[in-house]
Amino acid sequence: MKSLILLALLLASVHVTTAGSAAHRCFCQVTGTLDDCACDVETIDSFNNKEIFPKLQKLLSSDYFRFYKVNLNNPCPFWTDHSQCGLKYCAVKPCTPGEVPEGLKSSSYKYSEAASLEIEECEKAEKLGAVNGSLSDETRQALQEWKKHDDESDRFCMLDDEDSPESQYVDLLLNPERFTGYKGPEAWRIWNSIYEENCFKPYSVKRPLNPLNPNSGDDGQGFYRWLQGLCVEKRAFFRLISGLHSSINIHLSARYLLDENWFEMKWGHNVSEFQLRFDEELTEGEGPKRLRNLYFLYLIELRALAKILPYFERPTFHLYTGQPTQDNENKELLLELLHVAKSFPLHFDETALFAGNRKEAMKLKEDFKLTFKNISRIMDCVECFKCRLWGKLQTQGLGTALKILFSERQIEAMPNTSNTNPSFQLSRQEIVSLFNAFGRISTSVRELENFRSLLSNLKQ
Repeated sequence: MKSLILLALLLASVHVTTAGSAAHRCFCQVTGTLDDCACDVETIDSFNNKEIFPKLQKLLSSDYFRFYKVNLNNPCPFWTDHSQCGLKYCAVKPCTPGEVPEGLKSSSYKYSEAASLEIEECEKAEKLGAVNGSLSDETRQALQEWKKHDDESDRFCMLDDEDSPESQYVDLLLNPERFTGYKGPEAWRIWNSIYEENCFKPYSVKRPLNPLNPNSGDDGQGFYRWLQGLCVEKRAFFRLISGLHSSINIHLSARYLLDENWFEMKWGHNVSEFQLRFDEELTEGEGPKRLRNLYFLYLIELRALAKILPYFERPTFHLYTGQPTQDNENKELLLELLHVAKSFPLHFDETALFAGNRKEAMKLKEDFKLTFKNISRIMDCVECFKCRLWGKLQTQGLGTALKILFSERQIEAMPNTSNTNPSFQLSRQEIVSLFNAFGRISTSVRELENFRSLLSNLKQ
């Protein structure tokens, strides 16, 4: 009898160790202080899951943030053998005209009450002999082109032309990011182009676990020696891209088609898929590194939200949809969220970036900007329309966060500039992508808690 009890205890301990080891293999290194930061994983987990995530999800369900105008028909600028995904879950359902709030269709907050007064004042000034009245059509066109050039020079990503007939509103809540079946060489080519050609990496350095070049050689040691030898800015760039890739993979694993029949489709957490992407053994040590980069990305976007608070605090700014009560409530919720973001105790210090020799720093910043713009253009080569939608939105959101981080002087100068010619400006497309992109990162951090629990209870 005693021997049976001992055997039962032994088997129970083996089960606990095995089940616990599944979680350990994914999260063993996802703890403690992050590289190039003064922050730790545990602080981010607690702050996001308790303070940020609930407020952000409520904000993103509002009309201003759920409707995103995008052109999903841009041609791929990098290769010609571009086909379209035939999988049914790759499709995106655009909005009908009646589904979009009237305020959004009339150029959003441009036609709020305060903005209308500004337009009226400008028209009065023109009637009183403003210089514009004497300009030729060619000069006006040239000035508009220069204005467009100045706007684009501040950006870190490409934005769609919202006035294009190809651009359509999409309800993000009705077209959620999830696993569509888009995978294999077509998907690998997108990420290979990003990592191999747009992360400052020479071709001689082999990236570990590259599916298009499986013979990487030295288990990634050469790659990480190269990465550690980079300047902090280029190292940060790689970690942002890796963090974005990790976040997308978490979403696909958390919203996976588990079962389908005539009556319903069951979406949920696919633990095996998560393990394939992040288990330390199954990824030769890469998985936990990828998850740590997710937290680095979180810190960058969180810092951008904290810095942009003065822009949204202006009385003249409105989340305008033409529904005054809802618009006012949403602005209050937005400001509450941004004040919470600002209260985070261990923000990333962006002043450590581009801080060397001024001329070299400006050149590096320009390279950084152009490279990220290129990545945003690669999103037009994604064959799955659902993946293209969320890829464009998340790269635009990260690009907008970078624009905010490196526009400190322009943001500080806003109180001293006119509303008609502000020192810093965000389009509605940038605002919607900024908050929805951070919403995706915040959701990923929250989902890691769910996967930890599922892996800890896994029966193997």
